Amino acid sequence: MRASYPGMLVSTTWNVAGHRVVETRGEVFGLVVRTRSLPMNIVAGIRSLFGGEITLYTELLSDARQQAVDRMVQKAWEKGANAVLSMRFDASSFGGTMTEIVAYGTAAVIAPETQPS
Repeated sequence: MRASYPGMLVSTTWNVAGHRVVETRGEVFGLVVRTRSLPMNIVAGIRSLFGGEITLYTELLSDARQQAVDRMVQKAWEKGANAVLSMRFDASSFGGTMTEIVAYGTAAVIAPETQPS
């Protein structure tokens, strides 16, 4: 279940159109380590014999990425930020069955630019 963080913006860019960075609150990240179950490996192994997408893995990785983003956003919220800028993903495998996914970026406070009157 996703937590709600009203007004929190996550952007892969440093600049957000119509806004200015008021303050940076530091680096934030969300980390998830997932492993595949034996039945999932068997099904994926059979599927790989015939080619095509292995939807079990696609769903697992998609869920893990979303969980990493949610954890990153929570840390930004705890720092008093209303945005995460320059957000990126990184992933690596280790132990043959485990995958680490991290979402990271810069927690910031942004505000709408004021129009001269």
